[in-house]
Amino acid sequence: MAQTTFRPGNGHLTAPLHLLLCLIVSFAAMNTSAESPKTSDSKSQRATFGGGCFWCMEAVFQTVNGVLSSTSGFAGGTAVNPTYEQVCTGTTGHAEVIQLEFDPARISYEKLLEIFWKAHDPTTLNCQGHDRGTQYRSIILYHTEAQKIAAEKSKREAQARFKNPIVTQIIPLVKFYRAEDYHQDYFRKHPDAAYCRIVIQPKVDKLKEH
Repeated sequence: MAQTTFRPGNGHLTAPLHLLLCLIVSFAAMNTSAESPKTSDSKSQRATFGGGCFWCMEAVFQTVNGVLSSTSGFAGGTAVNPTYEQVCTGTTGHAEVIQLEFDPARISYEKLLEIFWKAHDPTTLNCQGHDRGTQYRSIILYHTEAQKIAAEKSKREAQARFKNPIVTQIIPLVKFYRAEDYHQDYFRKHPDAAYCRIVIQPKVDKLKEH
């Protein structure tokens, strides 16, 4: 749909318009409140997922009880300290991802994986809706061997719910790069933005039903 072109970095935008929109979002971010503080707990664990636009994935997992914090960023590629604009070119190898800090006493990694499969379409290669490119691929980056085993088992179980093969990558997390400040808590800060109303809000509402 044409409305999705409001998102900076959408694969259907021309380069000049893409740059202009990035500048507009960056300027607007300077006038927003500071990023919400992140909670840290010595007993917490981390999980890193990518399922298309990180604004969408972050918004979904921020509603989950037991998730202490979420950070939008980049991982899975080779470029060091990539910028959003660089990742948007699809040449860095990185995917847009979110890194969660969660309390395993309140929610298990396996449950987070269940939500992950429901939060996006893991059968579309390098594509989620109108967001196209390797930076939008479905990916699980595991932090431990236990997470790897859980992710592979969960993927096999999830396949039964999809007609087409799941193409989600499952690879070790080498390095996570935090995205620019204006990407953090994007849905919470800009609920009335076109992309948030048209794309993110319906996704969040659908997941809440489950």
